[in-house]
Amino acid sequence: MCKDCFFWAFEEEIHYTITSANLFTPGETVAIGASGGKDSTVLAHTMKILNERYNYGLNLILLSVDEGITGYRDDSLETVKRNQQQYELPLTIVSYEELYGWTMDAIVKQIGLKNNCTFCGVFRRQALDRGAMKVGANKIVTGHNADDIAETVIMNVLRGDIARLKRCTAITTGAEGCLPRCKPFKYTYEKEIVMYAYFKKLDYFSTECIYSPNAYRGFARTYIKDLEKIRPSSIIDIIHSGECLSVKTEVKMPTQTVCQRCNFVSSNDICKACVMLEGLNKGRPR
Repeated sequence: MCKDCFFWAFEEEIHYTITSANLFTPGETVAIGASGGKDSTVLAHTMKILNERYNYGLNLILLSVDEGITGYRDDSLETVKRNQQQYELPLTIVSYEELYGWTMDAIVKQIGLKNNCTFCGVFRRQALDRGAMKVGANKIVTGHNADDIAETVIMNVLRGDIARLKRCTAITTGAEGCLPRCKPFKYTYEKEIVMYAYFKKLDYFSTECIYSPNAYRGFARTYIKDLEKIRPSSIIDIIHSGECLSVKTEVKMPTQTVCQRCNFVSSNDICKACVMLEGLNKGRPR
């Protein structure tokens, strides 16, 4: 397959995923989660192309989260700002410091490297929601690809967290009161995204987060790469397995409510972000 045919096939695959799942409605404002990495850069590029080619009628916005990681996020945000100019899309940046009074640098200094990815994940998910609501978005799209989803399935199985399997494999997620999150790259392999970004000569940031070398996800990624060598269809097989495993209907699941402290959507009286902030603030020097 030549480069032009690969580009067309890649874009058409994403278009098919979007239309077959009815991800969008004309007139919607869609916030693209933009980190400056390959996945979000390719997502912004293809969303702009397909929105114009097939007249989706969407108002696209770039939305970035500044976690406050010196030497990593500050550099990647410069890439996002260039992407804003390249794709002529408005950009909004929300920061941990602005929302929570903490940067990831300060959190790591306080707690060390053991659970830092857990803090970052909880804060980042909520920050994206808050940022999207701030700009009046109807939906959020993220660059999670097939490899990412398969890794999450493995992680949830190993943790025994079966309740999250349905959510992590769904192409659209979002509990009542939360903005829907869509994953147009659900069936797109990471290597396809890398090839597309490389041959299109897209401007993206490729440095790994300085705090993530020992992240749990890294072990799941290595495991799946080893599986792929034996069975090339492993990634899609794992995703399909996650879709087939679900919690019995008679099992009572948590209902959505509002956090008593921050008034944001939560499945508990106090949301996970506020619980974590309480622990951080108690340990913070006065």
